[in-house]
Amino acid sequence: MSKRLQVILPDDEYRAVADAARRQGKPVARIVRESLRRALAEETELEPEQRIAAVLRFARFAGPTGDIDQILSEIESGRGLA
Repeated sequence: MSKRLQVILPDDEYRAVADAARRQGKPVARIVRESLRRALAEETELEPEQRIAAVLRFARFAGPTGDIDQILSEIESGRGLA
């Protein structure tokens, strides 16, 4: 089931939304719905503690290390550019 939502915007904000809709070739309502969906998705981002835990988990993995010039040279030689 769908519900109707009325949102009152100042003229300049409505013009900005309408301009974006025109540029994207979409109705204003679609632009607003997509913006609301993005805002709700951002709300479900990880908490700072969860982000730190993810970084710490990743930090346990070892990756290639060394002199940056040597690494770049090896990358270029792998591409056949050296």
